[in-house]
Amino acid sequence: MPARFKDLVIDANDHHTLADWWCAAMGYVRKDDHEPPKDGWMRPHDWPVPIVDPSGAGPLFWVVPVAERKTVKNRLHLDVFGDTEELLGLGATVVRRRDDEIEWDVLADPEGNEFCVFAPR
Repeated sequence: MPARFKDLVIDANDHHTLADWWCAAMGYVRKDDHEPPKDGWMRPHDWPVPIVDPSGAGPLFWVVPVAERKTVKNRLHLDVFGDTEELLGLGATVVRRRDDEIEWDVLADPEGNEFCVFAPR
């Protein structure tokens, strides 16, 4: 096997705000809040923000600052189980609702990164 999954990276113009949004959406927490460095070191404000599933079940996300805005459709996206209306209440927007062709909703996070929402199992 030449490769295996490590982490998920999300580009953002305001990486701190988007990290907080994904924490609220996924039940994640900032890694430094969950596992503070033992030496008291603080991550510089302009560095990527790692967020983690506090149960340890989900992958590590890095929310990374970038200068350019999203301008085209994602070539890669997340699929999540969730409640579309709750995600909309957090600030997601509808890209496409489930219909006769698809059994999921396509939403975008506050910076336009698309993801699909499937009904909870």
